Amino acid sequence: MKEKKHSQHFGVKAFNSVMPVILAFVIGAIIIAIIGGNPLETYKVMITKSLFDMKGITRTLQVAAPLLLTAIGTSLCFKANIFNMGIEGQMIFGGFMAGIVGHYLTGMAPLAHKLICFAVSIGCAVVFALIPTMLRAYLRVDEMVVTLVLNYAMAKILEYLASGVFKDTSAGYVATAPVQDSAKFFLMGTSKVTPFIFISIIVFIIVAFIMMKTRLGYTITAMGKNASFAEATGLRTRRTVIKLMMMSAVIAGIAGAGHMLSEKTFYTLDFSGSPGLGWDGMLIALLGRHSPIGIVISCLFYSALKTGVEKIGLYTSVPNEIVSVIQGLIVLFLAVQFMDERYGFMEKFRNKISAKKEA
Repeated sequence: MKEKKHSQHFGVKAFNSVMPVILAFVIGAIIIAIIGGNPLETYKVMITKSLFDMKGITRTLQVAAPLLLTAIGTSLCFKANIFNMGIEGQMIFGGFMAGIVGHYLTGMAPLAHKLICFAVSIGCAVVFALIPTMLRAYLRVDEMVVTLVLNYAMAKILEYLASGVFKDTSAGYVATAPVQDSAKFFLMGTSKVTPFIFISIIVFIIVAFIMMKTRLGYTITAMGKNASFAEATGLRTRRTVIKLMMMSAVIAGIAGAGHMLSEKTFYTLDFSGSPGLGWDGMLIALLGRHSPIGIVISCLFYSALKTGVEKIGLYTSVPNEIVSVIQGLIVLFLAVQFMDERYGFMEKFRNKISAKKEA
């Protein structure tokens, strides 16, 4: 009986994850057809060039590396009902500082240089995360609002620094100077992937193990289901809030440094992309239902979308922006689903209909 219930629960979760994607692709197909394109051909190019081509696969894995970290970092907090929206700000701050250290420290051994860059990035991300963490833990200030505001504040601060104090005077746009070769992760052979992918996978496995197999993981699940009950039964929720927010910041710092040293190598205003690696990670975490396996699948799918957009314009007449439309639709449907799960709108609606029928 328990196995049957577990199977049904898994089926519902899988259905809830797949439905937003299916709906987004259906509406995307309609839009493609309206503008005169071939939906099947477009989707075929998107999938085959990102998942069934060696260069495409390695490029997809490279794109997935920071997303895997921002997704598991988001999930670590969200699963405990701590709505930390600050991964983006922490990641770009860490990445920016890793780039500064990567450029201004010279004459270092490659391993030592990279380790210092990662340490600085993690330290900066953690310090930045302390503000919303302490406010949430000790004053019960809504962490969602604080972290959202701080993301944009940090983006503006870094824009000022990149266009002034640390501006690369040889660049014709807002950018910092590139990191030294000793700090860079170079592509492996003829592939499109750097060694950072292995760091990302190792960190992901460690965090997944903590979430699934440790006492802290049990506490996270308990807090997610009922924070008041978890506190009443002796689970130190304040301490757990601090621990989770700090762990999430460490992961964001690793993602920022890895992205800087392997993908960008200098800071620009589009360092994190659009809408941003932190926001993309949040989408992947929601799509994966905060399950490590679900996050891996969602991350590969989402990374394939981002890789596929680079090929659509080359092989079809459909503009690349169609992928942004699909991503936006997935976000919309996930947001509706998230709000329904949190506030039970559909259940209330069904109860009203049942009450009217009985009356």
